[in-house]
Amino acid sequence: MYPSTLTQLARANPFSAPLFTLQRADEPQTHSPVQKRRLAAAAVAEGDSCEFGSQKYLMLCGFGGILSCGTTHTAVVPLDLVKCRMQVDPAKYKSIFNGFSVTIREDGMRGLAKGWAPTFIGYSMQGLCKFGFYEVFKILYGDLLGEENAYLWRTSLYLAASASAEFFADIALAPMEACKVRIQTQPGYANTLRECAPKMYAEEGLWAFYKGVVPLWMRQIPYTMMKFACFERTVELLYKYVVPKPRSECSKPEQLVVTFVAGYIAGVFCAIVSHPADSVVSVLNKEKGSTATQVLKKLGPKGVWKGLVARIIMIGTLTALQWFIYDSVKVYFRLPRPPPPEMPESLKKKLGLTE
Repeated sequence: MYPSTLTQLARANPFSAPLFTLQRADEPQTHSPVQKRRLAAAAVAEGDSCEFGSQKYLMLCGFGGILSCGTTHTAVVPLDLVKCRMQVDPAKYKSIFNGFSVTIREDGMRGLAKGWAPTFIGYSMQGLCKFGFYEVFKILYGDLLGEENAYLWRTSLYLAASASAEFFADIALAPMEACKVRIQTQPGYANTLRECAPKMYAEEGLWAFYKGVVPLWMRQIPYTMMKFACFERTVELLYKYVVPKPRSECSKPEQLVVTFVAGYIAGVFCAIVSHPADSVVSVLNKEKGSTATQVLKKLGPKGVWKGLVARIIMIGTLTALQWFIYDSVKVYFRLPRPPPPEMPESLKKKLGLTE
């Protein structure tokens, strides 16, 4: 029956609330697995290597997440290192360029690569969970809502699916993130992951690797919700208002350009939304025995925004490259790439939009 319980709960959501509601039709309805259509799903088309939502599809999406997150985060380690140092010691590292200059003067060019190993391992694991589980939860929640409500509340669907995926992704990321920040922000503590992890465990036990998971959720869940929801809706709007021809007529390279542009736009918003929590995580993983609340009070309203410009540059580029690589993996393995969602025919009939 419409509206469903999930739809009622979603009414409080400020994003893209539909301007109309659905009423239950009097005519009898029959449902079958063949007739049921998931949000943005497409039948197995000629040239696709697997069915949308199949085990092979989800596994390769997870592999795409590993490549997209692991490689991109590792590539920007120097910028990330300077950003973290600006957050934890703003008096010494006054700006991006000053931060690079001080780091190179003290540690040489090799110093800019500190923390690359935990970055690669941690963000590869995060990418596996983030992109893989996003596809899982998007299908799951879309099926729970039903075809019509999934279309009407698609932004809420993207937000819920990405938040659920990121919850598990951060648990996978937390240990390596703690090591990375400790290596980058405490000169002399440890130079490699093999030195850092045993030392942290000896000093604080297992808690050392997970004490930052709550602020990590505070940073990454809003970031990922914005990353996926903003990307999905931006792609939809670009094809509708900017791209001069339908998506079906665009070549694969043209579609990947749209993916990159939408990813960069989403990345800018991601950086702004998640930066305060990122500052807390950086300081928390540096200082022993501190809590997120204590760090937040110490930083103050201005302190949590230190390093924002560096993070916008980093996250904007990062997000665009991640979506580009992820979509390229789908193209390479010939995975189904459904077009932006369109209003179901059954909904058009109910609204009187078709005869």
